[in-house]
Amino acid sequence: MMADKKQVVKYGDVSQRVGVEVIRARGVDVEKLIKMLVANAAAEFASTYYYYTILRMHLAGHEDYKEICEDARLEDRAHWELIVPRIYELGGELPNDLKAFHDQAGCVAAKLPDPPTTVNILTLLLESERCAIRSWIEICDMTFGKDPRTYDMASRILNEEIEHEAWFIELLAHERDGKTIPSGHFRRGTPGEAPYSKNAGFYNP
Repeated sequence: MMADKKQVVKYGDVSQRVGVEVIRARGVDVEKLIKMLVANAAAEFASTYYYYTILRMHLAGHEDYKEICEDARLEDRAHWELIVPRIYELGGELPNDLKAFHDQAGCVAAKLPDPPTTVNILTLLLESERCAIRSWIEICDMTFGKDPRTYDMASRILNEEIEHEAWFIELLAHERDGKTIPSGHFRRGTPGEAPYSKNAGFYNP
């Protein structure tokens, strides 16, 4: 093996990570990136997956809407499963307190609106997806050309968040305004298929 003249991490050292140092050398603020990923993980799991479960329950009488909400809900869980390993690979960790984790979320919690009408729920779902798009595009911009692994993950998730926004625009426009604004949505093969963020099913699909 040829000696690496740019070697920063000493032979056998477990206190540093080459996978971190190489992206730091390319200009990534790793500490800031970890904070952003923790905030996005909290948004995907606590602020959307949890609350989307409640929102879906209240779309009574709209089984088609419930099915689409279920796709978004389960795909947000897939995003959570994708983000968490990356946080630890970068040397970060999740807060050891669920409330503290929830409070770090990068998006406002999608709590059941009052009154919980179909229009109010669809509006909340739409705005939640828009927050997710803004959050993930920021990480894409931060890591593009510098951190291929995080960029690949973020762009996969972003693809699905953009799809989700289009779905809820279509449903809200139909339900509230009587307008047709097609999203191009086609039923997933299975609920929560997550075609961009999941290469294969997780242990608990």
